[in-house]
Amino acid sequence: MNSLKLRKLLKKKFIILTASTFSGLFLNNFAEATVLNNSYKEVIDHVWQIVYRDFLDSSGKFQKSNWINLRKEVLSKTYSDSNEAYDAIRDMLSNLGDSYTRFLEPKEFNQMKIDTSGELTGVGIQIVKDKESDDLIIISPIEGTPAFNAGIKAKDKILSIDDISTEGMNIEEAVKLIRGKRGTKVKLEILRGSKSKSFFKILSREKIEIKSVSSKINQTKNGLLIGYVRIKQFNANASKETRDAIKDLEAKKVAGYVLDLRSNPGGLLESSIDISRHFINKGVIVSTVSKDGLKETKRGNGQALTKKPLVVLVNEGSASASEIVSGAIKDNKRGKLVGKKTFGKGLVQSMRALVDGSGLTVTVAKYLTPKGTDINKFGIIPDIEVKMNINPILQREIGTRKDKQYRAGEKELINIINRTNQISEFKPNTTNLSAFLKTNKEDKVFSLN
Repeated sequence: MNSLKLRKLLKKKFIILTASTFSGLFLNNFAEATVLNNSYKEVIDHVWQIVYRDFLDSSGKFQKSNWINLRKEVLSKTYSDSNEAYDAIRDMLSNLGDSYTRFLEPKEFNQMKIDTSGELTGVGIQIVKDKESDDLIIISPIEGTPAFNAGIKAKDKILSIDDISTEGMNIEEAVKLIRGKRGTKVKLEILRGSKSKSFFKILSREKIEIKSVSSKINQTKNGLLIGYVRIKQFNANASKETRDAIKDLEAKKVAGYVLDLRSNPGGLLESSIDISRHFINKGVIVSTVSKDGLKETKRGNGQALTKKPLVVLVNEGSASASEIVSGAIKDNKRGKLVGKKTFGKGLVQSMRALVDGSGLTVTVAKYLTPKGTDINKFGIIPDIEVKMNINPILQREIGTRKDKQYRAGEKELINIINRTNQISEFKPNTTNLSAFLKTNKEDKVFSLN
């Protein structure tokens, strides 16, 4: 793949980045699918060709010679129906050791396209298959959904679904069991942290329409107005909603911003880039590197909506698109990160339509922060580490002073605002130099951010 091809790939209109049941960053290449009318082997070979040409091996286990031999094996067999062909494809992909390269049957493929529009059906959880432990891991519950309201947390393990063990179960099988008719219920067996005893949660299935962005003004004890913006998912509406929120808060003369990306599992890449540009005027936002080492870089466009001080809240459920935004803000020294280390999902998946209406998501690249951090290996480490409340807080208390991480973020933002004000008020030809230096010496921190 040459540089021109990579640019074309990365500039597709719909680019999805998430660590969810539709895991990863998808470069949507929705070709018009045609009905397969000759051989199920055509679908199998289509998948094989895509992997051979574009697959980025993040584990170091992929051998092209083995893949070539596998093609001979799978195409030498006879397949009497689509189920047999689809099983063969899944068996073939299992050799890659990459849980993000996945086959989607036609219904799943269509549902994925609906999901990226901002509408979800189910209980509101995103899951991933841990390639080392083989566990089904919950990335994060989506705020306001049945899973969130029931207390499901990031990194919970799903041991069974309706009393069916998830041992050896792939993501597609799990999704089929979890999703169902609206109003029906599903029982999940959950294991949390290092506890040896599991527990059960019974959740109602609902059609979930997500408003991706919420905002408000919080007033500090000293009367400062803080603009609080929470992004729950980077769907197709998130960039515009964030833009509208910032413009409204700017008009109300806020002194600074707390951007809350906690438990945000990801979404559209272009949305994450646009939202980064709302805060970052210039500088690198993210770089995408293909399997051939070709690099595509996205930068600020000189049209930031605000230059005011900024703090970003992150946690273990902040993944993919959230990590792009938080990594860009940190590396550009645009603001401070407060909370816990992020999930660590930095692989790029291209979503391809296959000849019979099914689909494939295949890992084709990885993304790096402006300073070159491989997010998939390391995640994003906050500048100030703060644990969440020991006892759960109510949804209405998120983003208030009852929220421990928010409280720490607001405190840091106030410090940044005060230092910024001192700098802006400093007059070099007057006698306030000694006072200025004394103040910053006491703070032990000097920052323009």
